Amino acid sequence: MERFAHLIAALDRSNSTLDKVEAMRCYFQSESAEDCAWAVYFLAGGKPQKLVATRLLREAAYEVAAVPEWLFDECYQAVGDLAETIALLLPEQSATAHDCAGSLDHWMRARLLPLRALEPEATRAALAGVWAVLDSWQRFVFNKLITGGLRLGVSRQLVLRALSEASGVDARVIAQRIIGYTDRKANPEAARYRALVAAQPVPQPAANPQPEANADEAAHQSMVGAAPVSASPSDPVTLLLPYPFMLATSWEAPRATAERASDWLAEWKWDGIRAQLVRRGEQVAIWSRGEELLTDRFPEIVSAAQRLPPGTVLDGELLCWMPGSQRPMDFAAMQTRIGRLQPGPATLKKAPARFIAFDCLEREHADLRALALIERRAAMLAILGEAQVDPQTLCAAAAIDAHDWAERARIREDARSHGAEGLMLKRLDSAYGIGRSRADGGAWFKWKLDPFSVDAVLIYAQAGHGRRAGLYTDYTFAVWDRDRDAEPRLIPFAKAYSGLTDAEIREVDAIVRRTTLERFGPVRSVTPSLVFEIGFEGIARSTRHRAGVSVRFPRMLRWRRDKAVAEADGLAALEAMLTLCRG
Repeated sequence: MERFAHLIAALDRSNSTLDKVEAMRCYFQSESAEDCAWAVYFLAGGKPQKLVATRLLREAAYEVAAVPEWLFDECYQAVGDLAETIALLLPEQSATAHDCAGSLDHWMRARLLPLRALEPEATRAALAGVWAVLDSWQRFVFNKLITGGLRLGVSRQLVLRALSEASGVDARVIAQRIIGYTDRKANPEAARYRALVAAQPVPQPAANPQPEANADEAAHQSMVGAAPVSASPSDPVTLLLPYPFMLATSWEAPRATAERASDWLAEWKWDGIRAQLVRRGEQVAIWSRGEELLTDRFPEIVSAAQRLPPGTVLDGELLCWMPGSQRPMDFAAMQTRIGRLQPGPATLKKAPARFIAFDCLEREHADLRALALIERRAAMLAILGEAQVDPQTLCAAAAIDAHDWAERARIREDARSHGAEGLMLKRLDSAYGIGRSRADGGAWFKWKLDPFSVDAVLIYAQAGHGRRAGLYTDYTFAVWDRDRDAEPRLIPFAKAYSGLTDAEIREVDAIVRRTTLERFGPVRSVTPSLVFEIGFEGIARSTRHRAGVSVRFPRMLRWRRDKAVAEADGLAALEAMLTLCRG
């Protein structure tokens, strides 16, 4: 535990990529496989299932610190981070109390994981006992492990790089093996870590990337021109694992003037769940981009995929789509599917799923990622054609037939009538990279429509966390209900916290404090006086929200200083957008 705390301190105090990688490399080379298994889990973003209820953690903290609850709450509001607040408030460790010895694995299994099964009184006593033997920094790390909030400023690519340097295994192989490593349903084991870094011959890249290159770009460059890395059907580590996902960046329209339209494939940009469909041996797996195994949630896709030949991996999008319909259902339908681990007949009928494949990453167990997109797409079409799968459940993404950029721009403007968010643009000669590749200016782009937007009124504000602690940065916005038979009233419809500059945040914070009407814990209701343009990607009917709708990814586009509160939009504007989305 002590050495892991030292590692976290080293990562926290340095802004140097090289220093961070070196600190992780040293840890992986010096510590046991048991400890490294947990370290990789946390460094890669893993979070154990909830160990202690936040209420119990708070109670134990202000009891040990001997401060009243109201003072603890005030300190928390000022600091903005629960783990740090507790570490700062607890009394200094006595000179003889230091007892942080023991491995990270021992601490996890003997101290942290058992907390989940304890009764409240025993939990408070156990926490007090642990805090008594840790110094302030170790308490902070311990608290972060409990709350699942250990954010280290270390990307997954840096973790892969450190593991590669420590083990000598190609980072591309580790990138595939690590998928699913942070699954909350299973604790990391030494055997899994050993498999993660087990020696395996891999082809050498055609050219070494520059040391200063972006990690995603370097991974992409190392793949181009290299022989394929095959997933062995007999290798239990890679049998059902997907490949690291290639991601798209935003397309800037002026770029079109410098590119030949014929060099680019255009497809619809769907609003679904990005996923890979893996068919190896006699098994099928569906993995989300977030590394969640979704297989049991989509039995109809699994059934269709059984017709694919073994050794096939397809990249695509999961959507809910009624058979015979010309457009997918909205994302709210998909949420009913991902919220059920094993959907019943009623759910399958109400929200049937479809997998739209747009890339082929593996065929007959051969890794195709180094091939050009035009070749991978041909392989995908051949596989689906030979398998004769039901296109209502598993189909290929259609290529949009447009001869020039002007025509593609016109088609893009009509995307919402097709239930799409815009267009995807992909270079036909591009290899399948890792993450958002910037090599050669990029290869995959999303050309999305401008977001929906309404002018809304700020009615509630809540203090932020982290560097925003002490400032009111999280806001609730409302639109007018202008029912002719009643007085107009403001109805909350969305919460947003992003989009303002630091200067604007400070200005809004001052206004919130001056115009507060009531306080509800960390939330303040304010006199309606500020209007903001709120942008969002999608809208759906919702019986759970007072406005009758829910919106996706709301954020502040601009502060409408030119508008009075009475000029803000009403529910009618949201209803019109809902109608447009439904076609």
